[in-house]
Amino acid sequence: MKKSLGVRLFLSYLVVILVGVVVLAAATQFTLLGAYGRHLGLMEEMVSATSESGMGLGMGRGQGQGSSENLFSSFRSSFNEALVWAGLAALAAALAVSLLVSRGISAPIRAMTVASQRISEGRYEERVRAAGSDELGQLAGSFNRMAEKLEQTESLRRRLIGDVAHELRTPLTAIKGSMEGLMDGVLPPTPETFDQIHQEADRLSRLVDDLQELSRVEAGAFQLDRKPAAAAGLVNFVLKRLSRQFEAKGVALTSDLPASLPPILADEDRIGQVLLNLAGNALHYTPAGGQVVISAEARGGEVVFAVADNGIGIPAEHLPHIFDRFYRVDKSRSRAGGGSGIGLTISKHFVEAHGGKIWVESAGENRGSIFRFTLPEVL
Repeated sequence: MKKSLGVRLFLSYLVVILVGVVVLAAATQFTLLGAYGRHLGLMEEMVSATSESGMGLGMGRGQGQGSSENLFSSFRSSFNEALVWAGLAALAAALAVSLLVSRGISAPIRAMTVASQRISEGRYEERVRAAGSDELGQLAGSFNRMAEKLEQTESLRRRLIGDVAHELRTPLTAIKGSMEGLMDGVLPPTPETFDQIHQEADRLSRLVDDLQELSRVEAGAFQLDRKPAAAAGLVNFVLKRLSRQFEAKGVALTSDLPASLPPILADEDRIGQVLLNLAGNALHYTPAGGQVVISAEARGGEVVFAVADNGIGIPAEHLPHIFDRFYRVDKSRSRAGGGSGIGLTISKHFVEAHGGKIWVESAGENRGSIFRFTLPEVL
């Protein structure tokens, strides 16, 4: 049964009181027997002294009255003595129980305090034991989830630094090698050599632009100019923009659109960039002779876009990570195609900023893949 922290505190106080009462009653009964024995012995001595004195009735009554007062005073002293000892025993028991109860409540808080100090020092692997389902247990669970998120964020930060350094190093190394070859006379100063250097510099420039765009979208530092737009117009824009690249590689790029599609509420530039990223990604992973199809359909108040290819496909274990920064299924193939590995991450942020969803489907290696995303219709 779930108990709140307030109930636990109330019950702990009640337990302390009950323990004190029980100990007080037990100690009183334990000491009262001895006190009563002393009191009874005194009373017998007084009765014996009265019987042996042989005094008259009047004098006996006077002494009897004095003996009663002495008897009451003796009993009251004995009872007070028993009460003092019982009180001391009850106090000691209450302190012991209070100490145990307070430790049970404060121990998780102290553990979280120590763990938070260690996390602030960079030890993100720290966790606390989450026992129970009360507020303290829930707080410990939330603390552990927070620590896990911090650990993941730190891991992503380190991985991002390593990935960025690697991505920048690749074109810079190529440019540096080409320039050294020209300076040493190993490479001829031909237009092909200069074109190769220019391509690497252009690749470096695209990477820097992608990183800048990624920093903006992850920080939410961008605005959407949403207005009614035609889905067919966005698809045709992508077909026109990428037709030469597809022709150069020998991959067919087509569209499959119904006769009528409802207008969507979208920022045309951002969604156009999403479609360009998805189609460009499909081009990188589809060999010559393959096909890429861009389609759209209305479904339940939304328009569902799809970019399907019959390329190399995606293994099931990679599907959950496709939209992670710098993630690649085939690193060597992606680098050869010039991809930065963050286009899908940017696309995910743009789609979600429109209130849509984006996901990927693939039947496995060499069986192609389908990227889908949704956008709301104009009401």
